[in-house]
Amino acid sequence: MAKKVPQINASSMADISFLLLIFFLVTTSMDVNQGLARRLPAPVPPDQKVEASDINKRNLLVVKINSANQLMVQGQEMSIKQLRERAKEFIKNENDESYYPKLVEEDFGAPIGVVRYTKDHVISVQNDVDTQYQAYLDVQNELVAAYNELRDECARKYFHMPYNELDEDQQKQVQKVYPQKISEAEPKNYGGN
Repeated sequence: MAKKVPQINASSMADISFLLLIFFLVTTSMDVNQGLARRLPAPVPPDQKVEASDINKRNLLVVKINSANQLMVQGQEMSIKQLRERAKEFIKNENDESYYPKLVEEDFGAPIGVVRYTKDHVISVQNDVDTQYQAYLDVQNELVAAYNELRDECARKYFHMPYNELDEDQQKQVQKVYPQKISEAEPKNYGGN
């Protein structure tokens, strides 16, 4: 006669496995991906011809990041810490320098009124295909911070409060004075230069 082997009651194993799965899902921390919030332009209709825009060189600030994550601004090597101030100088062009964007007068309405600003400036970010994502993010953060600081200065000057405390219409008015114009070129292979 065959010996009977006692069996384990497995009916509650599924419940225990499910509870363990939920426990680990709830208690496990996950890395949050970093990213950039960007508003993309509307798609061009297929029947519309795309015209190449001609940008005056004085209106363009070229920021390159090579494969070694070195930063070049207008052909000069620069540290990430210097980028924000350089971008602000370029965007404002307070002294109407001939190598920075041309100043244009425009009336932005009360309380700002008529202001001279660099309407046609563009900051072009170009990176190498081997540029580390963190270096790219650092450059983007510094450029956005430059715009944020300029907008905050403008808000304090004309509205006597920080930019983030302005209402939506006031913020739009300040954004017209300092429009964020960051162009991103397709990654290329710049090598170590």
